[in-house]
Amino acid sequence: MGPGVASECAETKDGPTIWEDHFYPEIIHPETGEPVADGEMGEMVFTSLTKEALPIIRYRTRDLTRLLPGTARTMRRMEKITGRSDDMMIIRGVNVFPTQIEELILKRPELSAHYQCVLTREGPLDNLRVAVETRPGLSPESIEARAAAKMLQHEIKVYVGSSVEIELRAEGGVERSQGKAKRVVDQRR
Repeated sequence: MGPGVASECAETKDGPTIWEDHFYPEIIHPETGEPVADGEMGEMVFTSLTKEALPIIRYRTRDLTRLLPGTARTMRRMEKITGRSDDMMIIRGVNVFPTQIEELILKRPELSAHYQCVLTREGPLDNLRVAVETRPGLSPESIEARAAAKMLQHEIKVYVGSSVEIELRAEGGVERSQGKAKRVVDQRR
């Protein structure tokens, strides 16, 4: 058996169908590990059913998704992965994912895709600062860039439900990393 656990229909593109004859999928609460209700968002967990040599038992993928009912096939589908549980930030009681912020950044042509979420603590309150680069050739001090930052700040508050600070940086101002980008920097410790 190969590494795949699901495949999506090329015609309908309505979410990957999980191969439930080989894997038992579960959705759990990322913090408690308890199963969540059907259709609820949580972390995907797999148990292999047919692997004999090294079975996988309740493997935590850290991927956040929800299970969907089957369609023409009897096996369940999973929704598009919306983020990772190890990237989840809790800001003043609100679960925030870097992918939610990235989605809003990418809608602003004045900003680039290079950003970082910096968590800090002032007294008992956690704060989130989003450091984001302006597009090449646009100064962070420009009126256009500052207006984009204000709009982004408002959009994040509406979409995520938590106030954030936006820090504009020039091209190259957000640290690059090899492989997977480091989107969250936790300075609360």
